[in-house]
Amino acid sequence: MRQLPEADRDAIRLAQDPTFPRLLEQITATGGCSHPVHLSGFTTTVDGTTGEILHHYDTSSEPGERLLVRCRNRRATICPTCSRLHAGDTYHLVRAGLLGGKSVPDSVRHRPRLFVTLTAPSFGPVHRSSELCRPRRDKGTCEHGRPLGCGLVHASDAPSVGEPICPDCYDYTAHVLWHAHASKLWDRFVIDVRRRLASSVGLVQSRFAQHARLSFARVAEYQKRAAVHVHAVVRLDGPTGPGDEPPAWGTAEILLDAVRASARRVLVRTPYSPAVGELSLRWGAQIDARPLRAHGDGPDDDAVAAYVAKYVTKGASDTGAGTDYPLRTWADIESAPVTEHVRTLMRTCWRLGCLPEYTSLHLRAWIHTLGYRGHILSKSRAYSTTYTALRAERAHHQGHTDLPDTITERHWRYVGSGHTPGAALIAAGIAEDIDRNRTVALDSIQAGGDAV
Repeated sequence: MRQLPEADRDAIRLAQDPTFPRLLEQITATGGCSHPVHLSGFTTTVDGTTGEILHHYDTSSEPGERLLVRCRNRRATICPTCSRLHAGDTYHLVRAGLLGGKSVPDSVRHRPRLFVTLTAPSFGPVHRSSELCRPRRDKGTCEHGRPLGCGLVHASDAPSVGEPICPDCYDYTAHVLWHAHASKLWDRFVIDVRRRLASSVGLVQSRFAQHARLSFARVAEYQKRAAVHVHAVVRLDGPTGPGDEPPAWGTAEILLDAVRASARRVLVRTPYSPAVGELSLRWGAQIDARPLRAHGDGPDDDAVAAYVAKYVTKGASDTGAGTDYPLRTWADIESAPVTEHVRTLMRTCWRLGCLPEYTSLHLRAWIHTLGYRGHILSKSRAYSTTYTALRAERAHHQGHTDLPDTITERHWRYVGSGHTPGAALIAAGIAEDIDRNRTVALDSIQAGGDAV
């Protein structure tokens, strides 16, 4: 007799347990989270005036004496359910800074706003998915005897796209160090934009904050060549933020000029190394900055918000640029499921990470992201709402907020994570049902709109 798979056997075992209905409720409450966090503890709410206990909950009566909560991982490769929720929050966060809402006034849609793309510089010729990859007759060969051009026109999904034409010529050291300093380069860029705006209208640079405020939200994305580039929404407000109108001189054109000039000008120098020297790191030559207009030509605000939300949930393994988990040893690097180009970048992180002059960069801790140690999404404080506020609003709608004039005591501790094989099978089914219901609901809304 053929034996059932382990997941099926475990699912049957769980279904026969008297506590299964409650376990099913917990898994459903997490939306079918793939890797839930297990908590043990209690919550007690008392009347602040009388001291009467209004509500008490503890996990002693729960299955396994634990409560399952969402992992909240943004990566779709780790947890599709939580990443979808994170993408929705990101969409609303970015959209609120473009069109208002979520405590941001609607007037921001009429402010000077740009959609900016900044790229990494070239570290060596790579295969491209366009006619740019065709060789010119005068290209010749490199010092290693390899052609400086490629004789093929690659499809966009060809495995060779993004790979160095000559790996020996490719500057892997500069690539890794650029990643390690990319966040600092962005900070320098923002500071320089403020300075240029002030100078262009005759303001003392230190007085810029008294006249205007630069707000932004940016997302980092890996290109095919495994180099990070940045997409950002940049907005000019009055000195107090989104609730304040910018000065009369604050136009999209003057902001555009400042962004383009700063992107070409700013640089970051690496610490001096006897082995590497001192590198001057800049943004790449491909700089794109477009005004976002409330009415008329320009990228659509909703499309920009959706674009940012899409990329914030991508894991490193989605783009082939690294892994979604840290690599601790040389053996981890050699066994990682990546291309040889990416593996060489990881090896470079390992080697540079042992140099004392680069200790502060923590390159070995960030091997899995190829040296990049910034957040995938970051924003200025006054750009729009926050993830915390969005989660609190969702909890309020779900009835999970504290009542007024009450005192709540909470004590929770982490006791584990993940699912058993059978629970994972059940969670996947719940997540699939939720996704199907969402698709049906969206189709119904679209059909109703078409009918109107």
